[in-house]
Amino acid sequence: MRPLKLDLNLFVVFASIYEKRNLTRAAEALFITQPAVSNALARMRKALNDPLFVSSPSGMVPTPLAENIVGRVREALQLLEASATAGDVFVPATSQRTFRLSMPDLTEAILLPALGELLQQQAPGMNIECYFTPRSEVAAALETGKIDFAIDVPFLDDPHLRQAPLGSDRYACMLRHDHPFTCDTLSMDDYLALGHIQVSSRRQGSGFVDAEMKRLGKQRQIRMRVQHYMVAPLVALRTDLALTAPMQLLQRHDARIFELPFSLARLEWHLYWHRSKAQDQASIWLRSKIIDLLSDPKMPAEKPKRKRKAAV
Repeated sequence: MRPLKLDLNLFVVFASIYEKRNLTRAAEALFITQPAVSNALARMRKALNDPLFVSSPSGMVPTPLAENIVGRVREALQLLEASATAGDVFVPATSQRTFRLSMPDLTEAILLPALGELLQQQAPGMNIECYFTPRSEVAAALETGKIDFAIDVPFLDDPHLRQAPLGSDRYACMLRHDHPFTCDTLSMDDYLALGHIQVSSRRQGSGFVDAEMKRLGKQRQIRMRVQHYMVAPLVALRTDLALTAPMQLLQRHDARIFELPFSLARLEWHLYWHRSKAQDQASIWLRSKIIDLLSDPKMPAEKPKRKRKAAV
């Protein structure tokens, strides 16, 4: 094996500059001086014959070469760290690790209360941070270490990622208890006569439900469009609008729930992580807990009981 021409510490500095986009913040993160970071960057620039980062008003912008190698650099550093700690025994009760997760607001509401309770009991020093990562950026965020896990629909097909299914849920329709519609079942004509809430983070375009309606040659009446699933039931509870959403969300509210008058594919969730974390004992432990929690059919909160009105 030929000896490396570059000091491995230079790659650590490179990864920090890439993440922080600022030499001073990179130095603070590494507990070294800013001149030391500048010197390391100069050595890498000379060795790779590329500026790697270009100064701009928004920070240090990576060059195409830097973008090209950052994934492999981060993976190599993570593998080295994992190798160095391979003999360590992971003890949840004393762990001080911070894990960063990306997931939709619906999954946050379902997972985080149960996960927080579990960590309080088994790993009280472990920290969880949640961020929204656009779907198109999830693979890169996992590769560069910006996030440790992502929960999303099964759409990612990247050879550097690993995934595990987290179960599925069916869609249903929710109306408030005193809604003018009084029938026990919902026909297609009934469904189309209602005003609907659409949940979408995009400014325009059809969602999952409306794509199926279009395939059937139908169109529902969208009266309100909201960004997040968690606010939609609150609107439905105070209006005559109907909400079509996953059952795990609807069951958390005191409302009437109807089976849909048409077939709709189940919503599936998958957990994603980068392959470089495959042997990380803390990562293995946390992802096993997430898989167990989201695969448990009893985890969603029970539907609250309606209060009876006092007799007059």
